Amino acid sequence: MTYSVVSRTPQFSSGRVIDVVTDEVTMPGGGTALRDWVRHPGAVGVVAVDDADRVLLVHQYRHPVGRELWELPAGLLDVDGEKAVVSAGRELAEEADLRAARFEVLVDLLTTPGASDEAIRLYLARGLSPVPAEARFTRTDEEAGMTTRWFGLDEAVDLVLAGTIENAAAAAGILAATAARARGWKGLRGVNAPWAARPSRV
Repeated sequence: MTYSVVSRTPQFSSGRVIDVVTDEVTMPGGGTALRDWVRHPGAVGVVAVDDADRVLLVHQYRHPVGRELWELPAGLLDVDGEKAVVSAGRELAEEADLRAARFEVLVDLLTTPGASDEAIRLYLARGLSPVPAEARFTRTDEEAGMTTRWFGLDEAVDLVLAGTIENAAAAAGILAATAARARGWKGLRGVNAPWAARPSRV
């Protein structure tokens, strides 16, 4: 069944990140229904794992939930024409002061498909080294108070299962990285692997 969009009505635009629209959509058996949803540019996240099988997480304030969360270094696909893996490397440098010798696609997520088209591609980053002090990014706003911490992968899994790590991308990335480690880090996709949700970013 094809759910065709009969009409689309803009409801709100932030002019920066999101738009909210209402679509009139054809339904099975005839008739239409209205569906409100959020248009999102997409994002990338980085599961940075060092040689000791530790994962780097950032502790960042998130206003909608009113508290700090443990998250992956991550960010929006908000630079026109920038490939997703380049965005991932930039976010890793800006938020964690790290660079990676190699990236692989770990997992692709649709974070809230009932309400938004937000898609995030998570990369496994290995071969880590620090960004030189003179080249480090100056963080502002919420990121100015952001801290980082290394967690053993097994410890991080325990924190996901205990509900301490609640961010969806972080939880998925940690669990996926742990599964990949159990397979000897084999079978992961290359950085040019197709991405159905954001094909132009590969």
